[in-house]
Amino acid sequence: MPRARKKRCIYVDTKARYFKPRGVPLDNLDIIQLTFEELEAIRLKDLLGLEQTEASEKMGVSQPTFHRILKEARKKVSDALVNSKAIEIYGGDYKMGLRHYECQNCKHIWETNTLPNEESIICPKCKSRIIDDAISCHRKFNRNI
Repeated sequence: MPRARKKRCIYVDTKARYFKPRGVPLDNLDIIQLTFEELEAIRLKDLLGLEQTEASEKMGVSQPTFHRILKEARKKVSDALVNSKAIEIYGGDYKMGLRHYECQNCKHIWETNTLPNEESIICPKCKSRIIDDAISCHRKFNRNI
């Protein structure tokens, strides 16, 4: 019996669930399914420019597993772009990671699993906007993260 699959830690929650070529009804398109962890791998590596080891740590997987997720995600996105297919962002084995924040004014630390925009990050204790954040999924907040 295979072991249970480890849930991947993600920090992206897009409101868009489909991307498709303009002017073509979705019913007329082949659909590629991109999982949330594949989207997260693309975000960490290609959008944020993280090294694979750092990105794999953020997702809570090994570097070879991260590489496989990223490779599959890039293949799917390339297929959709080149062959005019729709992309549906759906499913996967994931859990939302926690974001930890520290107020630089009062040193209050709090965590949330939501991804607020930068303008909405306010210390719940002193209402300061001078905030540092650190992403963590599998461990308690550590100032060295």
